[in-house]
Amino acid sequence: MKHLYEYAVIRVVPRVEREEFFNVGIILYCKALRFLQVKWEVDPNKFKGFCKGMDWQDLQDYLKTFERIAEGEGPIGQFPLAERFRWLTATRSTVVQTSKIHPGLTCDPAAKIQHLMQELVLP
Repeated sequence: MKHLYEYAVIRVVPRVEREEFFNVGIILYCKALRFLQVKWEVDPNKFKGFCKGMDWQDLQDYLKTFERIAEGEGPIGQFPLAERFRWLTATRSTVVQTSKIHPGLTCDPAAKIQHLMQELVLP
């Protein structure tokens, strides 16, 4: 049986004023299966070439925080899954942003997030 899921793409926007970005991860939420997961991967060479002046460790820490919130850690991690997803995908004007939310149907959200990583993030 297929279930509704929602996802957003995590983007790095090194210079917000230029609105240039590259995709680094996926946030996927499926209410029916009580699934919320963040997956990300950043190519260090792409980061260095695209993000001059940004700190590599700061970016990794920010993305790890997204993961921890999805897993239920910290104060925001105590929110119900839907609220955590909405918090993670809220509009931001920082160097880490998310796309608009997109819907779909799946019977396996873990496989779907991996597929979206392959399709939208990984080289």
